[in-house]
Amino acid sequence: MNAALTSIASAAPAIAMLGMFACLFGGIALITKKRDKKKGILMLVMAAVLLTNVAIWTL
Repeated sequence: MNAALTSIASAAPAIAMLGMFACLFGGIALITKKRDKKKGILMLVMAAVLLTNVAIWTL
């Protein structure tokens, strides 16, 4: 694997974790402030999917 792909592969879990936290906080904000439960729950599910993907990648 070349250097560019190695650096992208090592940065991918960190970027996914940032996305997971953004989805987590955004989902909570949608549920509590906007009272939009459907979109908020979908964002929380997306956060769980990202967390699972990172767990699979790193193990």
